[in-house]
Amino acid sequence: MKNNFELSGKINEPTSVSDVVDIALQAAKGSGASQSEAVASVSQGLSVAVRKGEIETVEHTRDRGLAVTVYFGDRIGNATTSDYSVKSIRQTVQSACSIARFTEDDPCHGLADTDLLATKFPDLDLYHPIERSIDEMVEDAKRCEQSALDYDSRIQNSEGSAIDSHEGTEAYGNSNGFMDENRKTRYGISCSVVGEENGNMQRDYWYSVARNFGDMQNAVGVGKTAGARTARRLNSRKISTCRVPVLFEAPIATSLLSHFIAAISGGSLYRRTSFLLEHLGKQVFPDFVRICEQPFLPRAIGSRAYDGEGVVTNSSDIVVGGILERYVLSSYSARRLGLKTTGNAGGIHNLTINGGDRDLNELIKDMDRGLMVTELIGFGINSVTGDYSRGAAGFWIENGEIQFPVEEVTIAGNLKEMFQSILAIGSDIDTKQNIRSGSILIDNLAIAGQ
Repeated sequence: MKNNFELSGKINEPTSVSDVVDIALQAAKGSGASQSEAVASVSQGLSVAVRKGEIETVEHTRDRGLAVTVYFGDRIGNATTSDYSVKSIRQTVQSACSIARFTEDDPCHGLADTDLLATKFPDLDLYHPIERSIDEMVEDAKRCEQSALDYDSRIQNSEGSAIDSHEGTEAYGNSNGFMDENRKTRYGISCSVVGEENGNMQRDYWYSVARNFGDMQNAVGVGKTAGARTARRLNSRKISTCRVPVLFEAPIATSLLSHFIAAISGGSLYRRTSFLLEHLGKQVFPDFVRICEQPFLPRAIGSRAYDGEGVVTNSSDIVVGGILERYVLSSYSARRLGLKTTGNAGGIHNLTINGGDRDLNELIKDMDRGLMVTELIGFGINSVTGDYSRGAAGFWIENGEIQFPVEEVTIAGNLKEMFQSILAIGSDIDTKQNIRSGSILIDNLAIAGQ
């Protein structure tokens, strides 16, 4: 392809992120690299935070960056810059080439195979820019916080409310002929308040995130939810040590799936630091569990037509009938394992676990007696053994009904056993994140209390 920037033998300064990537790839080729890839991005954002009705921060950000990777046979070099001048781009490429001279040979290095690269780029409806003034965002943040404070007279303090908007453009290209540019927007609103009764103080929060501003829960709704969640935790109690079923509320249940994905990701597997080593084709969950990726969902947080290497993404199952069907691999980790990339360089894309036909309240009734967890504290996860121990707060369930809020307990178990002990998955799918799950009910976990 003719260089789009060659005019009278001179390369013009880039006018887009695709131009930046193109110049970098040409410079890498001219430096003798056998392969190269580059990603360039520009983004801007605005965020405001208020507390007790007063503005705390107003931040406007503008960022850009270029990351270049070059390959000289089995050696690799990386370099980055935020300067998009032709001179700086070429210097960055030269830095990457210099670094490659000092790295060890690794036959697993290299670009993704050409026949795996995306060739179609569907519109996933991820770009919805809007013009909002600082005053408008401040007023929304104030309304959000005030609606939380007004929810209950026992809520007298606030950790604040925040609203942010972000839009960006990114281009990825490599020397195998792949080049694409995409744009995304992301909006968020959050609120956290503090309540007190009889000397017992509690805090809770709520938030909403969307690609399209109009798809978010409104400011007043987020505030009311934050207020309600805080008020219901007042007068929390400790409970005695026991073994009971545990119901993970949907926003918390997603963390269980994140531990699962970490265990079946290429890096953990080829380093042999996963509690799910050699589990391909084996039963990991009960037979009613299905887990899949859905990269083409319109407006979803994790939607992408291709991964971080340009490999086409696909809607595909990871777990079917409780059996692990595939791992989560990039080209490098796949080569280390003697397998094929799954199009997951950079992570997963809208990981979804199938929900059942019962919502959270129905799962509480089904549980009859146990603990519903609404907050997890700490990171007591052993990725090698799967041992799980985390602080938690939530609600004690008796006779299928919430009895009182619970604090200062620890949940302990082993993730491999916990996955096998899932009793039900709720229909209350939380879609605010890249991992989408309903509430998850697990049988017979150890609760360390007083």
